[in-house]
Amino acid sequence: MTDAPHPADAVGGDVEAALTQLLDVIGNARPMPLSSSVMINRDEVLELVEIALSRLPEELRAARWLLREREEFLAKVQREGDDILDAARGRAERMVQRTEVVRAAQHTARRLVEEAEAEARRLRHTTEDWCDQRLAKFEIILDRTMKTVQAGRARLHEPDLGVEPQAEPHLDDRVQELYDDEA
Repeated sequence: MTDAPHPADAVGGDVEAALTQLLDVIGNARPMPLSSSVMINRDEVLELVEIALSRLPEELRAARWLLREREEFLAKVQREGDDILDAARGRAERMVQRTEVVRAAQHTARRLVEEAEAEARRLRHTTEDWCDQRLAKFEIILDRTMKTVQAGRARLHEPDLGVEPQAEPHLDDRVQELYDDEA
């Protein structure tokens, strides 16, 4: 036997330590005279192989457990990533919808302002036409009133020829008649 420490005494006492010790035993084996073969202690080699084999299932279980943990972690991270992407897509969609809503609202507002301006123009023209018609009637009445006043003043200045003046309708009644005729 060599002076190598027992595999169970190795740090961690794991399969790797047992296999490393086995390599040391084979690597340090004494050569056979006149041959390329070496002489190793069969019991020592078998013991190291048994230790490695006995620990192998434990190592495999730990490796499988680590792989399963890794896969679960990756799946969890993938789910979280998918959730984040879904949330981002939803937010982007809401932003696009808001943009569309704003765009539609702006379009509606422009249309309403244009319609209101058109209605205001129409009402202004209608009002101006109505006012023009009323002023034209008033102008006719004023013109007739002026003629009546001028005629009345002219009669006042005529020489009195001894003729009794005809009874003239009162001026206010005459203006009212003119106004009523025009209405």
